[in-house]
Amino acid sequence: MRRLLIVALVACATLQCAALTHAQAIHGRDGITLPPPPEVAKQPVVDTYFGTKITDDYRWLEDAKSPETRQFIDEQNVYTQRYLKQAKIRTQLLDDLDGLEHVSRWSLPVERNGSLFFLKRIAGEDQSSIYVRHTWAGKDERLIDPAQLSRDPNTSLTLAAVSRDASMIAFGERAGGADETVLHVYDLKQKKTLEDELPAALYRSISFTPDGKSIFYCRQTRKGTLLYEHQIGTRPSKDALIFGNEFRGEALGPIDLFTASVTEDWRYLVITINRGVPAKRVDIVYRDLTKKDAPFDLIVWGIDNRFSAIHAGNAWYVKTDYHAPNGCILKADLGGIMPDVWTKIVPEGSDVIDDFSIIGSKIYVKRLKDVKTEITAYTFAGKPAGTIDFEVIGSASSIQGHPGERYGFFSFESFIQPPTLYRLDTTTGKRELFAQPKVPFNTADYQLKQVFYQSKDRTRIPMFIAGKKALKQDGSERLLMTGYGGFNLSMPPRWNPAWAWWMLQGGWFAQPNLRGGGEYGEKWHQQAMFEKKQNVFDDWFAAAHDLIDNKYTSAEHFAITGRSNGGLLMGASMTQHPELFSAIWCGYPLLDMLRYQKFEQGPQWTTEYGSAEDDKQFFYLLKYSPYQNVKQGTAYPAIMFFTGDNDTRVDPLHARKMTPLMQAASSSGRPILLHYSVKGGHSEGVSVEQQIQDDADQLAFLWTETGPAKASRGPAK
Repeated sequence: MRRLLIVALVACATLQCAALTHAQAIHGRDGITLPPPPEVAKQPVVDTYFGTKITDDYRWLEDAKSPETRQFIDEQNVYTQRYLKQAKIRTQLLDDLDGLEHVSRWSLPVERNGSLFFLKRIAGEDQSSIYVRHTWAGKDERLIDPAQLSRDPNTSLTLAAVSRDASMIAFGERAGGADETVLHVYDLKQKKTLEDELPAALYRSISFTPDGKSIFYCRQTRKGTLLYEHQIGTRPSKDALIFGNEFRGEALGPIDLFTASVTEDWRYLVITINRGVPAKRVDIVYRDLTKKDAPFDLIVWGIDNRFSAIHAGNAWYVKTDYHAPNGCILKADLGGIMPDVWTKIVPEGSDVIDDFSIIGSKIYVKRLKDVKTEITAYTFAGKPAGTIDFEVIGSASSIQGHPGERYGFFSFESFIQPPTLYRLDTTTGKRELFAQPKVPFNTADYQLKQVFYQSKDRTRIPMFIAGKKALKQDGSERLLMTGYGGFNLSMPPRWNPAWAWWMLQGGWFAQPNLRGGGEYGEKWHQQAMFEKKQNVFDDWFAAAHDLIDNKYTSAEHFAITGRSNGGLLMGASMTQHPELFSAIWCGYPLLDMLRYQKFEQGPQWTTEYGSAEDDKQFFYLLKYSPYQNVKQGTAYPAIMFFTGDNDTRVDPLHARKMTPLMQAASSSGRPILLHYSVKGGHSEGVSVEQQIQDDADQLAFLWTETGPAKASRGPAK
């Protein structure tokens, strides 16, 4: 009897301890205290994958519109705001970010018929307007102001296309950060927006026809992409289907994403079909618009490689990784001839070809040399014709312009240098300033360097590190690291006002270039696809160890941030190595890798990750999927999940489900928060004021949770 009593008392004490752990008060740094997180009901759903049973306690949160989910969002937002109201640095952050973000901003211009068309936002405005400048030295004329279209400051514009004679433009109207836009046409002669309006959709490309009487548009749906022609002045219901559903007897499905463009001589309509994201295979077909009802002919079809084509001087120039993982430029011979015998214009080299363009009579090839931009000009015969030199580490855009035109435009930026836009004279090589924002950030006070370190398998990985000159390197400073590692996307050093604020405060900033990106070509990408995805995470953890070992920071002062595929990286960080980091911002993330392919644009990404519906791919996905690898009783770091209703790319369900799971599992007593916007989404487009608020929330959380808050020094005046 006594033994039974003791067992009962122990069991009772254990249950009480568990209950106390779940109901413990939450303590952020700098004196922030919170009650336990809101209670969230568990409603287990069990799935069986190839004999393995998986329990999902929060499946009900996948329904974004249910009253229960909306109540959950409201309660979590109230809880998060309770934290942010106690973050002492947030008020100063708003002032600092206003100086860094409420600045003038330009897009690279599109030159057409002697006029320049571009997006421009004047300092103090919340959104960019569409402008025209009729001569190089002329005045900027505002054509379309989003404030005239909507009272919502989160309504933004995209400049979609300009007609051949520069008399009309097509533009998109976007709500919040959604990928979808409403398409309009503006007539410059009448100075008004026409009645033509294509409803909100995901438009992959827009082009005017040569006569300017119609527009070609590619619209993506859940069933696939379709190309239509809309005659200006008619109803969208009468638009003619030009291409889609199938071609040459081969079905074009949901992951076969294509764009359509008209060549610069206005003769050909070119369709580029990307099979998946990133594409495993790219097909290119074209139609001669000078011939009525001409069929689509092939440039390349049915080869499991990537191709992109530019027509210039009555020839087709093609960038490809076909037999060239780092890329090469070929001159295509059409008529079904394989690329093996096409003329090689720019051969593959040791540095990856990131992009190419043709302006005037030169081919401009943009390479990445250890993730730093190099641009070389070539003749159409492939002979070197000069370089565009950059004196410091940074990232340049491709040269944008048209074959046969004298001038092109490009931008240059880095973590410590805001974007500067230039006009390039392709005849003389001279560059002139087009636009430069005035930002309260003195580049001369900062250093940007690149280091290399070894990953778990001894692969050499590059990493950029930036901060104030003479900043201490004794492990006591805060450090913010971001990364991505996927989809063949390269991560060169680019300006970001949020990272600039971090450095202004005296923190280090770091960005490793992980495998899975495109920094070193297709082989670098393939080393982190499918079952090799763990290489991305190992590269990331090795970067963290390198920074700690070299005393840039320590685990207690280490913050990390990432979004989308980078949000998956954050999820792996919290589940695989929570001890390395003090604070994690996980934005618009993929976290349930067993179900991601069922929602929004998820099916397109099975060419990168694989799918749990495949018996071989399920097991490696299960091994790293953050949602299935949360461990009860683990001392997790401070975490903020960040998403919004307008994310139509990565479904917000990932963050909704992961939040209560982590809140219930963590034993650290540190804050785990959900920041859920009812306006924001995956794409750009929210107002500057909203972006300042969002960045202030992110940075206030990360700065607070990586050490005692210091008095903010703010931007230099």
